Amino acid sequence: MTVLPEIIFKDKDVIVAVKPPGVLSEDHAGGMPGLLREALHDPSADIRSVHRLDRVVGGLMVYARNAAAASALIRDISERKFDKQYLAVTEGVPAETEGEFTDLLYHSVRENKTYVVDRKRKGVREARLKYRVLASSGDQALVQVTLYTGRTHQIRVQFASRKLPLLGDRRYGAAEAPCETALWSYSLGFRHPGTGDAMSFTKAPPREYPWSLNEYSSIIHE
Repeated sequence: MTVLPEIIFKDKDVIVAVKPPGVLSEDHAGGMPGLLREALHDPSADIRSVHRLDRVVGGLMVYARNAAAASALIRDISERKFDKQYLAVTEGVPAETEGEFTDLLYHSVRENKTYVVDRKRKGVREARLKYRVLASSGDQALVQVTLYTGRTHQIRVQFASRKLPLLGDRRYGAAEAPCETALWSYSLGFRHPGTGDAMSFTKAPPREYPWSLNEYSSIIHE
């Protein structure tokens, strides 16, 4: 049975919902737009992708419900007027409790994998994020991540390139773990494309490993 996404907010311009891990964020078969149409009981509903999450990542997303709203949201994203924050669990603990990463990234479409590279060339784009360690447990850390750019697999590869792969992320060098990639989109902030009002939403990850570990859950699910 198909599990429909939880809708957090909706009006005539936008719909904010929780993407389950394993679901495509784009409008392909089984993807979020189709599931949202099903949840709205409207197979012809206009649901437009304006940003994306990796298939393995769950959490908050916003979709536009008309062309004008989509254009406004995409413009604000390109102008970095869109706040996206994530929770991640890393294998290993960062040496500094907070900091910024800046890298040049190249995404191979054929491999569906992103690489940190050392020089600009065709297809290479700068990626920036900042992080803060919220808690640690043994050789793992719960990290809050704020994205300045939105590159494919950005958080995953930037941490992995520093020998801090995300827990369960085998594609980027993590060991076997009883979970999928430990990355969750927990906060979204954006300007409403119709009213201009500031919109802000948060959603904690499910009470499952590793988010359910006592050291993390007391912070995440307080």
